[in-house]
Amino acid sequence: MSRQIILDTETTGLEPREGHRIIEIGCVEMINRRLTGNNFHQYLQPDREIDAGAIEVHGITNEFLADKPRFEDIADDLLEYLRGAELIIHNAPFDIGFLNHELRLIDPGSKPVTEYCTVTDTLVMARQMYPGQRNSLDALCKRHEIDNTHRTLHGALLDSEILADVYLSMTGGQVSLLLGAEQEGGNQDNGGAAGLRRVTLDVGRLRVVRASDEELAAHAERVAAITKSAGKCLFEA
Repeated sequence: MSRQIILDTETTGLEPREGHRIIEIGCVEMINRRLTGNNFHQYLQPDREIDAGAIEVHGITNEFLADKPRFEDIADDLLEYLRGAELIIHNAPFDIGFLNHELRLIDPGSKPVTEYCTVTDTLVMARQMYPGQRNSLDALCKRHEIDNTHRTLHGALLDSEILADVYLSMTGGQVSLLLGAEQEGGNQDNGGAAGLRRVTLDVGRLRVVRASDEELAAHAERVAAITKSAGKCLFEA
């Protein structure tokens, strides 16, 4: 079983060494490349003022965070949630640096996040696939034709959900997986986490569905496009 967590944070500023703190954590869980709905999302009280420039980016204010828990209150739950997973992060050093900083504020001898899970940086992946091009999350959405028009401000959970689609497209082209909610009578009008159900694995009931000739042709076309842009493709025969 492959368990991946797409993670993003919002902060009071850009540099933890200047005392900046995490104010939002958003995580989206995928198991075997399928969204499970088992997400982790928390706003946090940073005990310091948020830079004006940061508020312009994410729109989160100190007034909004006044009654929220502190990082130390949710640290154990977060680490247990991340344990053993592969973290998928865009510009991972930024988020990992802040997470490690928060852990050290609780206990200077705390283990770094990478002791609990592995990390894959989609910014590094994108720079390898598209050298010399813009590789921000917005640029990747445009390149992979992923709709992010609802993203007027940055938000940790929203950006994690968008990055999940981008990552799936970058690594094979399969996006927007709703776990068959429509086919099994789920709420077709609810595209958010409430409309998802958790993955349960029952190997004995798995059904093998062969690809049609049209699907095989579409797959070959997609592989050729990936090979042309990235220079290699894991699915190429």
